Amino acid sequence: MIVAGFGCRADATEASFADALAAARGDMSVDAVATVQDKSPILADFAKMRDLPLIAVSQSDMEAQTTTTLSDTSLAAKNTGSVAEACALAAAGRNARLLATRQVSQDRMVTCAIAQGDG
Repeated sequence: MIVAGFGCRADATEASFADALAAARGDMSVDAVATVQDKSPILADFAKMRDLPLIAVSQSDMEAQTTTTLSDTSLAAKNTGSVAEACALAAAGRNARLLATRQVSQDRMVTCAIAQGDG
C-alpha cells in the first residue's frame, strides 16, 4: 500500500494539501492518506473529494517511527522529526519505507511524504 502522510496547520486549505501532495508524489498514485488523529478532521474533506481512505494515526504510533527529516518545529509540537513522514510510515504498515521525504506546500501550511508498506 502506498500512503501519503500529511502534517498541517489548523487553517490549512484544500489547495495547500493538493500542492504538498503534488510535490511529494510526482507521478505516483496513492492508495490512502494519513495524518495524526487530532488533525484528521482537517484532512477529511480532501480525502473524500479524492475518494481515498483516511487513516488517523495515533500519537504513539507516529512517535514510534524513525523519520529522515528532523524538524525542530515538529519535534517540539508532536515529538517526531516529521509528522508527514511518521504518519505515512505508520499507516503504510509492516516493512514501510519512504518513497518521498517531506515536501512542503508553497504556502508552508502543509507537509506531505509518501511511504510504501505491507499495510
